[in-house]
Amino acid sequence: MTTPRDLLMVAMDRESGNPALDREPGRPVQRGNLSLALAGAELIDLLGAQAFSLAGDRIVPGYRPTLDDRLLEEAASALDRQAPFESVDDWLWRRGRGLFTAYLAALEAEGQVSWERPRGWMPLRGGRLVLADSPDRRRAAYRWTSDEPVLTALVASVEVLEEPAAEDSPGVADGAVATVLAAVDDAVRSLEFERQRRAIDEAAFDNVWRGGDG
Repeated sequence: MTTPRDLLMVAMDRESGNPALDREPGRPVQRGNLSLALAGAELIDLLGAQAFSLAGDRIVPGYRPTLDDRLLEEAASALDRQAPFESVDDWLWRRGRGLFTAYLAALEAEGQVSWERPRGWMPLRGGRLVLADSPDRRRAAYRWTSDEPVLTALVASVEVLEEPAAEDSPGVADGAVATVLAAVDDAVRSLEFERQRRAIDEAAFDNVWRGGDG
């Protein structure tokens, strides 16, 4: 398993209120938030594999390690190898586009997640995603309930929780990892701000359209 897969499983379990996680249910997950965090989780695993190093906030590729996970291999191949290299923030927005869907499809293809269809006359309408009871799911849950700092920080960013900044957390000792986690948090909060701004603009437009006075 990888950090992105652990993150996706924990986020889904928290949203569903799985009592095995031994915490309060999480907030509904926005796919955009999760996609950005998944891209950050990929960087953290690639750092661990020494696929790159950071020069400030710039991703400087190293050697190409052999990785067992297909999506992580894709991430390693996607690293920009041309100077002045890509910033962590730029990577999150570029690589993160649609990444939730890619990881969800991978888990579904492996039988680790499925659609639970409602019973009744129209069984093909609606439904919800359900995680299989697998060793990978239990491993991800253990990592979460053990307060592993990287996964805790990523989930806090996805759910836009008020948590200490990664660079101030004593649990994150690696400076490069802390830089990635802080960039994920900033990117998700920027996306959340833009989402709220658009909602306000749309509400104002609807009010004008209906002839309201604001």
